[in-house]
Amino acid sequence: MAKMVKKSVAPFYLVAALWLGWALLLPLYRPLHYVLAGVASAIVFVLGKAIWPNKAYQTPDPQPGAPRPEAKAEEPGAPKPEKKTTGDSELDKLVEQKDLALSEMRRLNQAIEDEKISAQIDHLEDTTAKIIQHVVENPQKRSQISRFLNYYLPTTLKLLNAYDRMDAAGVSGTNIDGTMGKIETMMDTVVAAFDKQLDALFGDVAMDISTDITVMENLLAQEGLSGGMRAGGL
Repeated sequence: MAKMVKKSVAPFYLVAALWLGWALLLPLYRPLHYVLAGVASAIVFVLGKAIWPNKAYQTPDPQPGAPRPEAKAEEPGAPKPEKKTTGDSELDKLVEQKDLALSEMRRLNQAIEDEKISAQIDHLEDTTAKIIQHVVENPQKRSQISRFLNYYLPTTLKLLNAYDRMDAAGVSGTNIDGTMGKIETMMDTVVAAFDKQLDALFGDVAMDISTDITVMENLLAQEGLSGGMRAGGL
């Protein structure tokens, strides 16, 4: 795993604000004044780093022997890998939408440090992949996920992007804290909704299995084969 660090800009803003306030309210025309301002800046910067530290996250290492992406780009005339197709242009668009959504979820998961949100994104990624793959394998169910694709999925990504931007701002305030809190609460509902969408896709399968079980139970009962020993010692 490669460790990446996202540096916080909050300490620099604090130092800039200190110099602006010093210039407006305190003298700044002797060398001693600049020395004092410099010392104060160092203290403010250290405090800012302590309150808003840099964020570290990890990215997966490339597999041994795998070609580097930049090497591919530098090879003129290199053949492009064939794009997989289902033979149905609408289903191909669906697969592409799934790939884009999952890629964005992975990016957000790397950027967001909150453990609960991260675990929820993992779950949403897995559930989204299963929902769309099921429809690709059963195209007649495409209409069942139209609202999921056109509203629930993109809106969820929008909420997570807003959470990531506010978290990266590195400051606390009524708007930021309040909005992030609402998103955290909403994520519980979103996870449950995605699960229900996947469960709904198996409604017809559940009904068929239930019918088969009922028919088998009735036949076994008629033949005297349900419960206890079967006739003839079988």
